[in-house]
Amino acid sequence: MSHVSEKVRPYFENLSIDLKNEILKRNVEINTLLDLIKCLETIVDEG
Repeated sequence: MSHVSEKVRPYFENLSIDLKNEILKRNVEINTLLDLIKCLETIVDEG
């Protein structure tokens, strides 16, 4: 199950529902803004 820390949650909540769902289904741990950016880059690269 994915986890998004409270300090990153405001950035996460500004993403589209599709991106949020994609991140959550990946079972990732997002504790920093850099973690979120890396996850988004992975999604784009797989695009």
